[in-house]
Amino acid sequence: MESLELRVLQFIRNNSLLVDTGKLLVAVSGGPDSVCLLLLLMKLRDELGIDLYIAHLNHKLRDKESENDAEYVSKLGQKLALPVTIDKRNVVEYRMKHGGTLEEAAREVRYDFLAETAKSVGADAVAVGHTRDDNIETILMHLIRGTGTRGLRGLQPITRLNSSLGTVKVLRPLLEMDRDETMDFCRANGYEPRIDSSNQSLAPLRNRIRHQLIPLLKDYNRQFGEALLRNARIAGDELDFLDAAAGELWERVVETRKNTVILDKKGFLGLLPALQRHLLRQSIEIISGSLKDIEVRHIELIMDALDLQAGKRITLPEGLLFIVEYDRFLLTRELASLSSLPPLDSEHVLNVPGQTEFPGWRVSADFVSLEKMGDIDNNFIAYFDYDKVGNELTVRPRKTADRFFPLGMSQPKKVGVYMIDVKIPRTWRKRVPVVCSPQQIIWIAGYRIDDRVKVTDDTRQVLRLEFIQDHDF
Repeated sequence: MESLELRVLQFIRNNSLLVDTGKLLVAVSGGPDSVCLLLLLMKLRDELGIDLYIAHLNHKLRDKESENDAEYVSKLGQKLALPVTIDKRNVVEYRMKHGGTLEEAAREVRYDFLAETAKSVGADAVAVGHTRDDNIETILMHLIRGTGTRGLRGLQPITRLNSSLGTVKVLRPLLEMDRDETMDFCRANGYEPRIDSSNQSLAPLRNRIRHQLIPLLKDYNRQFGEALLRNARIAGDELDFLDAAAGELWERVVETRKNTVILDKKGFLGLLPALQRHLLRQSIEIISGSLKDIEVRHIELIMDALDLQAGKRITLPEGLLFIVEYDRFLLTRELASLSSLPPLDSEHVLNVPGQTEFPGWRVSADFVSLEKMGDIDNNFIAYFDYDKVGNELTVRPRKTADRFFPLGMSQPKKVGVYMIDVKIPRTWRKRVPVVCSPQQIIWIAGYRIDDRVKVTDDTRQVLRLEFIQDHDF
């Protein structure tokens, strides 16, 4: 076996790239890297026990040149007797709809296409032709954009990328090959790959890194690439350690809900900063599905907010919020999902005595004797002096000017201030039921009744109110 084939075979085996892979979809642009990848896999397919399938996407960015690329790949598939799927997608339209750079749009469209094709042909994974040079460029891009230690790790032999159709397993068998080697291999085997003219444009950041920054860095250190990749391996090892440490802490510090991650404030603040940053990144990735657009500065904004007072919030990309509460930190997209209470948007008249139902709640009002009051073990049950509250009771959300006399206090307090004092999270406050008589507030349901309507030895008739939540709402 030729040395290059042996190197790639060894890389595939060392990194377990093709475990449980029978059919492999190969992304072929027509350029040297992807053509080299395809030719190598053709030579190794019997050794590896895989079937190959080619996929090519025309991004409609280079007019006739793109059409010629597609034709080249089609003929390549015919020559190698391999099945080929060729499609075209309008990247410019996608970018106008979804935003981001042209390069980001092209990448998202490409991986959606690859995921769709892999599913349709029954492929277990997708192989792409990323090389050692691509890895160096990617790490530099991450450094420039400030993506932290995870970005320093660079491209990985196996990645699971999210697409509109779900997760796609992406393999990179050529990560230890140079770009020059791929062209030499193609030509040595009688193939002349296509050359993408847009790779010479200095508009994309990657191309400026390739043609301007890397040559400049090599003037300072001829072995610059090796040094960078060595640091990438070290970063990868350290991330593996942090992953293991964070895994042990996860259940103790983190609670996950739909679209929300809750961090125990005391437990989280007791961790070393490195673990805090790592848990934050993992939490964001759980909610967003990726760390796309999350940079070091976003993580540091959160780190700087850890000591802020309750109620403070940090706005992050993709509509994500970091919120400081009294005993926890929240990472969420949906503030409404953070409250265990249902929405309360209007005023409702209570049947006294009787049952009253409105969205999210059922309220029971009954008369009981003093002897049957018993101990209250449910915050949504309260007893009142009926002569002081009457039967014209309503339930509504709080208002800005609301005041009441919390049980045990002889002076009034603003309801908003009381909610802060008892550490009701800001996102919950509009959902807390406020029970009123025509004269006053009588109960902040779930928390405190008004002192003026409490049951005393002189009470002749006791009114019992109970709020029962409708969990199907």
